[in-house]
Formats: sequence, C-alpha cells, structure tokens
Amino acid sequence: MSNAEHPPYLWHNHRLVRWEDATAHLTDHWWASVGAVFEGIRGYWNGTDGETYVFRLDAHLERLAGSMRLVRMDNSFPPEMVQEAVCGLIRANAHAGDVYVMPLAYSTGGRSFGSVGERVTNMFITSRPTTSSLGEAHSLRAGFSSWRRIDESSMPPRVKAVANYRNSQLAASEAVLAGHDSALMLNAQGKVTEGPGSCVFFVRGGTLFTPDLSSGILESITRDSVLRIARELLGLRVEERTVDRTEAYLADEAFYCGTAAEITPIAAIDHHELRGGVLGTVTQQLRDAYHGLVRGTDPRFPEWRTPVGLAGQQLRAAQSANRVPW
Repeated sequence: MSNAEHPPYLWHNHRLVRWEDATAHLTDHWWASVGAVFEGIRGYWNGTDGETYVFRLDAHLERLAGSMRLVRMDNSFPPEMVQEAVCGLIRANAHAGDVYVMPLAYSTGGRSFGSVGERVTNMFITSRPTTSSLGEAHSLRAGFSSWRRIDESSMPPRVKAVANYRNSQLAASEAVLAGHDSALMLNAQGKVTEGPGSCVFFVRGGTLFTPDLSSGILESITRDSVLRIARELLGLRVEERTVDRTEAYLADEAFYCGTAAEITPIAAIDHHELRGGVLGTVTQQLRDAYHGLVRGTDPRFPEWRTPVGLAGQQLRAAQSANRVPW
C-alpha cells in the first residue's frame, strides 16, 4: 500500500500503533532463516446491519496458534487476545466495508538458525479495504507447474508458514511466464495438490471432489467451508481423495478456493477448456451460497461470523453527538 492508501493504524505486540510509527530495525531478523507464520482473514460488510462480519475468525486463530506451536514459537499471543485485537483494529481503522486482515507472528533475537528458546515471538496485524469478487463474472486459466508441492518430509504443508510460500511463488511465476493466469501443483507422487495460496476443487459427473489432506495441501478453512456447504446445504456428492492430473483435464468444472481467492472458477487447465470457459452450475451454486453466508444475508452458520462492533460504535457516536451537556 502507498502512503496515501494505508490505514491510520496497525497492531503490534499488544497495542495499536500509528502506521508511520510501526518500524523495526533491519538487523532484528535473521533473514536467511526467518521464522514467521500468518493468517489471511476476510471481513464482509453488511449494509443492512451496518456491521462488518469477520469470516470464521475462531478457526483462523486456532490455525495460527497451531502454526506457531508447530514451528516452536512461544504462545504469548493466545487466540482470544488476537481476536480482540483484530476486531479492535478494524474498528480503529473504521473499515465500513469489505476488509482483509493479516496477523503475522515472527521471531527476533538469537542467532541465525538458532535453537529453540533463543528467539522472542512478536506479532503484528494489518488491515486493508479489499472488495469481494464473489459477485463478479471472472475466471482463471491454470497450468500445472514443474515445481512440486512441498511435503511432510521437508516442510509442514498444512500450516501457513511464510517459508512455504516461496514454493507457491515459484509455481505462480512459472505459470504466468508460460501464458497462464495461475498454477496448479503436483506432489512428489504426481497427484494434484493445490494452487499458489489456494486449494482446488473439481466437478465431474455431478460429483464434487478435492485432494485430501494427506496429499500435501494447506489445512484450508475456506476448503472446509466449501465442503460443509456442499454436503449440508446443497446435498452434493462429495469426495476427498487423491486426484490424478488427467482427472483435472476431464473435469466438467473446477475452481480455486481460499481467503483471497474466495471461490474463483477455472476456465482451462493446460489449455484443456472446461465447459468452454462458461461458469459451471455447481460452482455458481457454491459461490452464491458462500456469498450469502460470509456477508450474513443468509443467517445459517451464525458461528462463522464475528461482528466487529462497528454498528455499536456508530450508535455510540450518534448518541454522543446528540447528547445535551449538563
């Protein structure tokens, strides 16, 4: 974000900090072995309620805590405290609209490649206005990358570690240079895993299927949401299993899913056209249902939506403005 675009505040180590005051010295980090984990979280504006609802905040913060535990960071930022910080930051920055929030925990101190206990855990949280694309008619053309997805023998693929995303960046760059919009990745066994920063679903013969967790994918919260919507609300046949590359070519429909991607249709894979690039029926049903749930226009799954308190903040401001001093 440019200086003209950034919000007034971010959150750093237990307090709100003005954007321009949030600094760190270059030597605070051992860049060759930087340790950091993060979450990408969306909040959706509901104009009728005058409120921003953060989608599945509890699940995101539980995963963040799990990521910190797995990479052996000390737990000085428990989920309930981070939840309060996320909501407080959105209120402080007055995000009366769709918003993207990123908490990031990182280590400082000690030595490069130092042992457990030598480093201190820090955390910052940023927020920025980010309009949802769920109502837009767009799709991506994907291509399989020659870069294989990291697996359990080398890195922890199920968590959002910053180091993992270099793998995704290599695949995404290769795909764009090859003329695609985005990438798909295979694991060491040649099975489909996910895209750069998003999971992937396919539809064939009326069945929705997606690579299972043992394929080396992120333990995605959006993926879990799509599975529940498909099974519980739409009554679709759903399979979580290994997926072959050629199955992707023969799919009737395909889409990426993730916090940033939301539900993004895939029009072609390695130049194999899916439905001639036309949005598939199942993908459309899932997008519509997901959109209603995240924004709160569909009241089902209320536990998925955390109100940040903007409606109450606006009410208190109005009351204060109309108060007669005594």
